[in-house]
Amino acid sequence: MNTELSPKANEIAAHARLLLASGGYNGFSYADISDRVHISKASIHHHFPSKAELVRTVVAMYREEARAGLAALDGQVEDPLARINAYLGYWSACIVEGTAAFCICAMLAAELPSIPEEVALEVRGHFQDLTAWLAAVFKKGAASGRFHLQGTSKAEAQTFMATVHGAMLAARALGRPEMFLEITRPAIHRLTMAG
Repeated sequence: MNTELSPKANEIAAHARLLLASGGYNGFSYADISDRVHISKASIHHHFPSKAELVRTVVAMYREEARAGLAALDGQVEDPLARINAYLGYWSACIVEGTAAFCICAMLAAELPSIPEEVALEVRGHFQDLTAWLAAVFKKGAASGRFHLQGTSKAEAQTFMATVHGAMLAARALGRPEMFLEITRPAIHRLTMAG
């Protein structure tokens, strides 16, 4: 998908992303964007005719960034365990520093029954992308003896992904950023334990 945007549309999308991370799809309106970007709601509609189009664009951009980040990680880190630890390290740093305390797709997934289908498709796509990446890392780790999987690489990927997103939620709910690693580290330990 082409996500080339004008500077003003990029600014609108950036603020929408922050609002999505803090309150989800139903937690903001064009009035909130207007207050943050200092333009009229009509001007926002010029760039994004509907809220669904704005959020779909934001999620598509998020997916592109995530795919690029995971590809870069694959290119920089050979060892599967080190890759997974780097992935967790990224999220831990985001949560502790407050730069991205929650995955916007995880937030939107909770709202799937009530969000527009074009947004839901992008959200599902993100989880499919992440599952495929994790499954490939786990499969490589199992082949090299670094990981000892209890199920298929895809099942392990889905379990791990649920643990990561649950850890984000717990850290946010209890106001303890360090809780993210407290929850995810044992999941890594389980993967590396034989039998």
